[in-house]
Amino acid sequence: MSDKSGDGGVQYWFNTRTGEVEESSTRSSWTHRMGPYPTREAAERALDQAKQRNDTWEDEDADWRGGKS
Repeated sequence: MSDKSGDGGVQYWFNTRTGEVEESSTRSSWTHRMGPYPTREAAERALDQAKQRNDTWEDEDADWRGGKS
């Protein structure tokens, strides 16, 4: 995967170990990284966005199984 976004700009990652946003030139090991994201702000919201997705999927799965868990 390229270090640059499609428009030639920098990409951003969220480091789950440090809680910091990293740029493409200074990113850490993939084991602690979420992304890439097109903006710093999107990377800063990475954990919240992942939690929202997980909650939605759990609700959908419960509905599919026939009830809330």
